Amino acid sequence: MMRGLLLAVAVCGSLMLSACGQGGDARRTGIDLQQALGGGDTAGFARALAPRPFVFPADYGPHLHFRTEWWYFTGNLHDTQGRPYGFELTFFRVALDPHKPTGASRWLTNQLYMAHFAVTDVPAGRFFARQRFVRGALGLAGARARPFRVWTGDWSVRGGANGGFPWRLYAADKQAALELALKPGQGVILNGDRGLSRKGSAPGDASYYYSMPRLAATGSLRLGGRTLKVSGTVWLDREWSTSALAPEQIGWDWFALRLSDGSDLMFYRLRDRGGSTDSHSAGTWVSPRGRVEHLGADAVKIDVLNHWDSPRGGRYPARWRLRVPELGLNLEVQPLLADQELDLAVRYWEGAVRVRGTRAGSPVSGDGYVELTGYAGKRPARR
Repeated sequence: MMRGLLLAVAVCGSLMLSACGQGGDARRTGIDLQQALGGGDTAGFARALAPRPFVFPADYGPHLHFRTEWWYFTGNLHDTQGRPYGFELTFFRVALDPHKPTGASRWLTNQLYMAHFAVTDVPAGRFFARQRFVRGALGLAGARARPFRVWTGDWSVRGGANGGFPWRLYAADKQAALELALKPGQGVILNGDRGLSRKGSAPGDASYYYSMPRLAATGSLRLGGRTLKVSGTVWLDREWSTSALAPEQIGWDWFALRLSDGSDLMFYRLRDRGGSTDSHSAGTWVSPRGRVEHLGADAVKIDVLNHWDSPRGGRYPARWRLRVPELGLNLEVQPLLADQELDLAVRYWEGAVRVRGTRAGSPVSGDGYVELTGYAGKRPARR
C-alpha cells in the first residue's frame, strides 16, 4: 500500500541526498512520520487521478514522472527439513525534484534509491534487518523495464530481456544472504478501482497498485556460516504515487495472507489519530479460482488479541482476529516471532505470520506478512 511513500519520502526527503549518500545514522534524526508526510510540494509530478491501463512488462519497470514507487517482496520460506523462515526485500525509488539537475557532473541526479533487507530466522529465534541508500547515478542504483532490473548496489531483482520469468532476487550482508528464483502463480491482481488505490479524499491522494501474491520461490538462504536450500511463496506489492498521508492519518496495519484453500486476502487499515479505522481503508480478496473481490473499510473486522512492547520504545499489536462476514472468513493471525521490528531510518514492524481459522465453516490455515507503522514510541532513556 502506501509504504514506499512513507518510508522513502519521509527518510530521504528529510535527510536529503547528503545524509543518505554519506551513510549517516538516520535513526538518530527522530523522523516523525506525519510531519515528514504532511503534504509537501507535488508540483511537476504526475498524480494518480483515474484508472489507467496496465501494460507489461513496462509496468514492471519505473515510472519516473511520479515522486515515489516501490517493489516490495515478502516471502514465507521453508528449508528441506520443513523449518520456517521469512524475508523482506524492498526497493524504493524517490524523486527529490521533478527535473534532473543540470551540470557536467555525472553524480548529479534527482533520483534516490533505498532498499530494506530483513530475514526472520524462526528456528534460531532471531531477526535481522539492513538498509541501503544509493544515488541513482553512475549505475550505482536504478530501475528499468527492458531488461527488467531494479538494483541498489548488488541487491537486486532482475528478469529476462522482456521482463520475463524467472525473476531473480539477491541480497547479502554479513549476517544473511538470500538468492531466489521466482516464477508466477495466478498472475497480476489489480487493487482498488482497476488498479487505482485511493488513500484520501483529495484528488491525487492515491496510487497505482497491483500485487502478485503467489510467486513460487526456490533458492538459498545463508545465515551466518550455514547455507540452506529453501522454497516457498513470495508476495510482490508494486505501487507508485505522488501522495502524502492525510493530516488525520498516523499509520496503518497491512495484512497479506495466503490461505490453504488457494485464496488470498490483502487488507490495509489506515488509522486516524484517535485510533479509529479511516474510511479509505481497503483490501482485496482473491478466490481459489482467481475471482477478485474488492473490500471496503467496513468489510474486514479486526480485533487485537495481544500486544508486544518493543525494547526500543512503543507498543505494537501482536495477534489478531480478522473476520470478513460476507466471505465467511474467521481467521487468527499470529507472528512467527514477537520481535520483527526494523530499527532503520523509519522504525516499523514487519514480519512473517501464521494463520489459522475457517472459511464458510471449513478449516483453513496459511501464512503471510503483516506490516505495522505509526506505533513506534520514544526510545527509553539510557541508564
